[in-house]
Formats: sequence, structure tokens, C-alpha cells
Amino acid sequence: MNKTDRMLAILLELQQRKIVRAEDLASIFETSVRTIYRDIQALSEAGVPVMGAPGQGYSLMAGYFLPPVMFTTEEAVALLIGADFVERFDVGYGLKAQASRKKIEFILPEAVRADASRVRKTMRLLTPVNKATSEEEKDYVEMVRRAILEKRKIEFHYVKKMSDSTGDRKSFRSAAPYGLAFLQGSWTLVAWCDLRQDIRHFRLSRMKDLTVLEERFEMPPDFSLEAYRPPDDRNLQVRILANPDIADRVKESGNYYMETFEECEDGLLVSFRVRRPEEILQWVLGWGSDVVVLEPESFRDRIRDEAEKIFKRY
Repeated sequence: MNKTDRMLAILLELQQRKIVRAEDLASIFETSVRTIYRDIQALSEAGVPVMGAPGQGYSLMAGYFLPPVMFTTEEAVALLIGADFVERFDVGYGLKAQASRKKIEFILPEAVRADASRVRKTMRLLTPVNKATSEEEKDYVEMVRRAILEKRKIEFHYVKKMSDSTGDRKSFRSAAPYGLAFLQGSWTLVAWCDLRQDIRHFRLSRMKDLTVLEERFEMPPDFSLEAYRPPDDRNLQVRILANPDIADRVKESGNYYMETFEECEDGLLVSFRVRRPEEILQWVLGWGSDVVVLEPESFRDRIRDEAEKIFKRY
């Protein structure tokens, strides 16, 4: 932490607490007591009314406040939840988000801070139980972000899950990273792939041996991650019928490929749009006999084959 940041942080500590000892400040900011004395002196010379009581500590003159930032409760909650998200899911900016959250909380009027705290206690950011972010993936987030900022290419081995019985396929890629997105519990890289000569998407959880290269690239002037929309090549429709007893749970499952659902006398009719039926194979099998595939016929056959394999195992 540089001197300017530390002085602001000391000021925030003094504003939050009635009196603080130099030894406590030194412990908080991991510096020497002598450095804290110099910082306090610099604050005083800058016009901040810091009062010192021998043997007790430092405090701010009554009535002195930093210039207020007029956040509504809703605005404060939005900023704090955003900081919570970054702190939880991003290693590189996690500590920065934590510091930002504390600064926001410090400058909020007491009433707004209390309201924001009550609202935040009613909300949680959760990672799916079966998708905990690995330490390697967290490290890759930081490496890829650095590559994006420095406009450096990256290399990695990429493991692609195959829909047939051939297992996984591993390929070597070099790419120009354009941006990162957190989708459905996973970090996804949007990048120009040298192998495919086109923009491709790569899950960081499927990357191995990631390396940031010295080779640089230029971002296309017309590319914007915010405006970017990948081409939709999901051209195959799948329709299923779910038993009435699980209709609500099917609706709430939030399957990415689900397009429409319609309640009927026999249950819930659900339509999906996919590239390959195998993309929802595990999802359909997970409902067991409570779900019936109506079309296409080839997918019905695939479900039947999988059911027979399961039966043979038992």
C-alpha cells in the first residue's frame, strides 16, 4: 500500500472509530509506528483536524467528515453486492474488492449503511455445489486477465468433452484473448483462435498448461465484449413431456437450452433448441421415467440405449 492510499485508509479508520492508537494503526496497515506518526503529521498539515491524546490515541475533531457520497440504499446495495461477487469469484481483484467494500461502508450515512446491511443479509451469491472453482482455474483467471490488459497471446492445451464413446479430445491452441465472462458458474474466455481462424469460446476449467506469451496482438477496433453476441448455431429442436408432479421443478431447473414450456393434460411440454441432442442427454436421464422424449426419434433411440446400458449394470 502506498503512502496516499494508507493515509486515506487511516482517515477512514479515524472517521469510523472514536479513538485509535498509533500501535493499532501500525498493526492494521503492517507498518511501523514511526510511519504512522509521519502519516498523521501529513494529514494535519493537509488540514485534517486530527487530535492526539497522550496515552490514548488519535481521533478526528467532532463534526469533521469526508465529503459525503449520496448513495440511496438501493445504489449502496448494488455496489456492495458487486464487491461481494468480485471478492468471492476473482482472486486477482479479491483484496481490492474487499478494500473497496470497506471504503463504501465507511462513507455511507449510518441509516443507509444499516439498511444496506439488512438487505445484503437476505441475499447470497452461491457457487453450484458440483462446480467449485479450482485453484488452477482461479490462477488462470488472473493470467488471462493480465494477458488481455497487456495484449499478449496465450497458449494452452484444451480438453473438449466428446458426445460419443471416444472420450475427451485434447488439442493445442494459441489465441489472442479478448475478454472473460462468468457464465453458468464457469469462467469462459472469448478469444481469436489461431487454429480455427475465428472467434472461439474456451472454458478455463478445460484448459491445461496455460502460458502467457511475449507475442502481442491488436484488438479489433470494432470488437466490444459488452456488445458481442456469439452466433447461434442451435438448429435442432428437441421436445419432451414431463410428468405433472415434476412440472414445477423442470421449470425451475433453468436449463440453458430450454426455449418454451406448455402445460397440458398429460404434463408439461418442453421444447429445447440444441446443436446436438447429447447436450441435454444427462439432463434428460436425470429425471428418470418422469420424462419422455417426444422428438426427434434418433434421440428417443439414444435414451433407450442408455437405459438398457444402465439396466445391464444392475
